[in-house]
Amino acid sequence: MEFDKGLTRAKTIADIFELVKEMVKEYLGLEQAGLMVGVTDLGVIERGFIGAFYSPEANMIIINKSPLKRLLQTNPSLYNYYLFHVMLHEYIHSIGSYAEAQTRQLVTEISEHYFGANHIVAQLSSNIERFMPNLSYPIQGFQPPEDINIEFVKGIDRKNTNYIN
Repeated sequence: MEFDKGLTRAKTIADIFELVKEMVKEYLGLEQAGLMVGVTDLGVIERGFIGAFYSPEANMIIINKSPLKRLLQTNPSLYNYYLFHVMLHEYIHSIGSYAEAQTRQLVTEISEHYFGANHIVAQLSSNIERFMPNLSYPIQGFQPPEDINIEFVKGIDRKNTNYIN
């Protein structure tokens, strides 16, 4: 599959997540079924934020809305690439890679393998700080979340839920 074209054409978080799962299965031969993905406002700190996290107890990836909203304001063309990067990172956690250094290395390897070292996805994986002006709000201190309600993404586990209408 041409992952770059698929990522460019992706319209939803579920579309991007399908690419993540397919790529990881092809590259590592591993997959995690039954995952849930949610989006919520996790807030931001000065020049930073938590992009997403994986909860093994809930088998759930939670994505922070704040950097997504900021990208749409500053550079919408980065949106799918950033979302792919974050979801790839958290999905690798979900298949059992809990050490951050190992997970970051796998994300970089996979990104460079499928997209090439010069692609934005690979650049995000090797140096996300370069993109911080487009991802973080220029604030002082901590900006707490506006709303912590989790919006669950539909269509995430398409392969395992084809019997549900």
